Amino acid sequence: MAFGQPAHQPEMEVPVCPRHPDRPSYVRCQRCGRPACPECQRSAPVGVQCVDCVAETNRALPVHRTSLGGRVRDGKPVVTYTLIGLCVAVYVLQLVFPGVQEALAYNGLYTGSEPWRMLTSTFLHSQGFLMHIAFNMYALFIIGRILEPMLGRARFLALYLLAGIGGSVAVLLINPYSWVVGASGAVFGLFGALLVVTRARGGNYRPILLLLGINLAIGFIPGTNIAWQAHVGGLAAGAALAAVFVYAPRGPRRAAFQWAGVVLVAAVLLGLTWIGWQNVLQDVAQRYASV
Repeated sequence: MAFGQPAHQPEMEVPVCPRHPDRPSYVRCQRCGRPACPECQRSAPVGVQCVDCVAETNRALPVHRTSLGGRVRDGKPVVTYTLIGLCVAVYVLQLVFPGVQEALAYNGLYTGSEPWRMLTSTFLHSQGFLMHIAFNMYALFIIGRILEPMLGRARFLALYLLAGIGGSVAVLLINPYSWVVGASGAVFGLFGALLVVTRARGGNYRPILLLLGINLAIGFIPGTNIAWQAHVGGLAAGAALAAVFVYAPRGPRRAAFQWAGVVLVAAVLLGLTWIGWQNVLQDVAQRYASV
């Protein structure tokens, strides 16, 4: 009896993850059917889905926004905590490396050559007075947890940074030869924004107004060595930006109007900076001419 050769059995192709071709993946996405390695698997109501399908589903979900246009998010106010962390980290650097303050503090004479000092100075704090950073960070912690969820991360960050720059602009216009450090201008901008938002929403804004008045008055007490100009400038910039966010026309283009307002406020600050810098140049030239 003749015996034939056994039929050839083709090898089964091992499925691999599309994102990681070197990884065999026998689990498939319940939505698209593609293999997914453990790193690319996400739990679903039934089985698992791959990260691409999960991302596509999330993009299709409606975006819920607050009354001021911010995106509704769960969890902690990330921007607020990040700003606090940056200020504390820079404060530690000031203690370890004394040259940090000299390199980042703001003085009107540096506006033309080192304009970034107008912003970097807002992350510095006085080393000889611990309450300086303690008060600013406490105020940022309290107000940030209120405003950031209402405005959204991007709007809140724009508010904080432009209010800080607004404080430096006021120093340049009023007392350009003084050295300034501290987040007080940005914090006062948050106070100003909270005042505008609370009043626009029909809340009791009088306690905020009283607190602002007291803190502004403290800056005018002789011997306190407080740059009240930064407080006033930050307050004005913060209030202006909050008015933009609150009173922008409602509708599908509200975000566009809000960000156009942010650009406008930034342009005004830039124009005031140019005016202040020209005044400094003229004053310096007159002083040298009179020598």
